[in-house]
Amino acid sequence: MCGINGFNWRDPGKIEEMNRAVFHRGPDDSGTYVDKNVSLGHQRLSIIDLSEKAHQPMMDESGRYVIVYNGEIYNFHEIKKELVKRGFNFFSTSDTEVVLKSYIRWGNECVKFFNGMWAFAIYDKKERKIFLSRDRFGIKPLYYFKERGKFIFSSEIKGILVHDFVTRRVDERTLFNYLFLGISDWDDRTFFAGVKRLTAGSNAIYDVTSGELSVERYYRLEENIRSYSGKNPEEDFFEIFKDAVSKRLIADVKVGSCLSGGLDSTSIVCTMRYFDDKREIPAYSLVFPGYAKDESRFQEEVEKQCRVKRKTTTFGIPDILRDLDDLIATQEEPFPTLSIYGQYRVMKLAHEDGAKVLLDGQGSDELLGGYFWLYSYYLKELLLKGDFLKFIKELNSFKKIHNSLRSLRGFPVTLFPQKLLFSVYTRNETPFLSGDFIDSHIDFLPPLKWRKKSFKEISLYAETVSSLPVLLRFEDRNSMRWAVESRVPFVDHRLAELILSLPPEEILFGGVTKKILRKSMKGIIPEEIRLRSDKVGFEAPDKELLKTEKGKEILTEITNDREFQQHLFWNHEKIKEAANKIIEDKSDAPEYIWKIILVELWLKKFKMIV
Repeated sequence: MCGINGFNWRDPGKIEEMNRAVFHRGPDDSGTYVDKNVSLGHQRLSIIDLSEKAHQPMMDESGRYVIVYNGEIYNFHEIKKELVKRGFNFFSTSDTEVVLKSYIRWGNECVKFFNGMWAFAIYDKKERKIFLSRDRFGIKPLYYFKERGKFIFSSEIKGILVHDFVTRRVDERTLFNYLFLGISDWDDRTFFAGVKRLTAGSNAIYDVTSGELSVERYYRLEENIRSYSGKNPEEDFFEIFKDAVSKRLIADVKVGSCLSGGLDSTSIVCTMRYFDDKREIPAYSLVFPGYAKDESRFQEEVEKQCRVKRKTTTFGIPDILRDLDDLIATQEEPFPTLSIYGQYRVMKLAHEDGAKVLLDGQGSDELLGGYFWLYSYYLKELLLKGDFLKFIKELNSFKKIHNSLRSLRGFPVTLFPQKLLFSVYTRNETPFLSGDFIDSHIDFLPPLKWRKKSFKEISLYAETVSSLPVLLRFEDRNSMRWAVESRVPFVDHRLAELILSLPPEEILFGGVTKKILRKSMKGIIPEEIRLRSDKVGFEAPDKELLKTEKGKEILTEITNDREFQQHLFWNHEKIKEAANKIIEDKSDAPEYIWKIILVELWLKKFKMIV
C-alpha cells in the first residue's frame, strides 16, 4: 500500500513536495521519476517483496513504461504464470511488476483480469500518454486536477493542494448533497471545486501531447449481475468468501484483523483460523468497559475459540479533543459525526503493535442487509408485489426478534410522494440549511434512495452510491494515516455479484439479516455471535462532549465567528437557537449539530474559500 503522485511537466522539487504530503501512506521508501514531459512520485509501504527490486517508480526492462502503483492484486501469482507462458520475464516477486507487464501485454483491458484493490498510473514514454486506473469499488483512492494545461494526480487531495494554483474553493453542489442528503463520494466531484476523483471501476488516459483526458468505466456492478443458476447458494457463498479471505492473507509482513465482536469481523477472523491452525492472528478491538454497548464479552469469546492474540484500545472525550484536528486533516473531506474516530484509534493500535496489514468487515452490511433501513425496502418490495401475508409475517417476526419496530421507523418514508417527502425532510432533518441554499440546488440531486422499489435495488444503491463509497474513504484515510493496509474481503466483486443474483429471501428472512452468512459460518464462529440479532454500531460521545466546558466553548466560538455568520448555506437563526439551548443546558444536541461543527472546522483547517 502506498501513495502515488504525478503531473505533466518537469519539476523534481515539486514532486518531492507531493511525496512529503502523502508520506504517511508509505514511510518505508520514497522515489521519483522525472523527464521533460512528466514527474512521477511514490511513497512505499512495503507489503509484498520487501527488497529494492520492488522500488517505485518501477520501469520495465525496455525503459518505455514507468508505473506508480498503490494497492494489492490478490491473484497476481496466477496472472504472472500466464505472462511467463507468453514469454515475459520478471526481475522481482512483486505484484507491481505483474501490473506493469499485464498492461504491456493486454493494454487497458488488463484490469479485467485483476482481483484486488488498486489505483495506479503507467506512463508510456513512446506514446506520450499516462494510463490511470482505479479498482472496481474504489477501495483505493485516486484524485486529479486538470486546468489550464496542467494535469495533476495523487492518492490524496493534500498531494494536489501543494500546487499553489489549485484554488481551495468549495464545490457547493457536493456540499449541498452532503448536508441535505448525507451523500458524498458517489460521483467524480469532491468538496474541493476542480479536484475530481477517478470514479470506481474507471480507467483514464491522459495524452501528454494534446492535453486531453478521457475517462471510461470498465466495470459496473449492475451490468455484472446474472440470475443465480447454481444449486446451493450457501455453499457457493462460502467457497467465494473463503477464497476472498485466503487471498487477502498474502503478504510478506504481519497480517491481523479488526475484531469488533460482531458477525462480520468474527467471520473473517475465524475463517483466517480455518486456513491455518497454527498461524498467529493478531486482532485489534475497541472496548468500553462498563458501557452498555461494550462488546468485550463477544470479543473474548472469539479470542478463546479462534485463539487470536487480541489487543484493545479505548478512549474518552480528552482523546477526541486532542486528535480532532488530526482526524479532520486525515479525512480531507467532511464527515458527519465523530464515530469514525473509533476506527482511527484501532488503526493506530495496530500500527503501534507493528501490524502492517489488517482485514476488516467493511461492505458486508450493504450487501447482506445489515442496516435496518435496508430491511424497509424488503418490506416495500413485498407490499408492491401484493404479498401482504408475507409482509405481515416479516413485520411480526422482526418485532419478535428485536422487541420493537422502532428500527423500521423509516419504512413509511419509503412510500411518501417525493414532494411530501422533501417537505417533511426539509423541516425535520435539515432545518439548519437556509431556504435559498436548498432552492438553488434541489434540482441537481443525485439518485434518490426513496425511489428504489426492491431489496436488490437498494442494496446496489448502498453498495455503489450512498453508503459503501464514503465508508471506503473513511477506511482508507484512517488506516493509511497510520501506515496500515486495510483489506476488505466482503468487497470482492465475485461475492457482490453472487449475492445480488440471489432472491432477497436468501439474505433476509423471518426478521433476521445476513442469513446466508450466518448459515455458512455454522461450526466456524461462536454460536452466540452467529445468532446475534442486535446491530451495534459504534457511537462516539458526541452529545456528551458538547456538555463539557470545552465542547460548549467550541460551539460558542463557531456560532459567534464572523466567517460562519457569512456562510449562506446555514439557517443561522435555527442554529443559534439550538446552540444556545445546548450551552445553557436546556437541551441535548440535535443530531445535525456535529455535522455543522465539523464542516466549519474543515473549512478552517483547509483554508477553504466559500
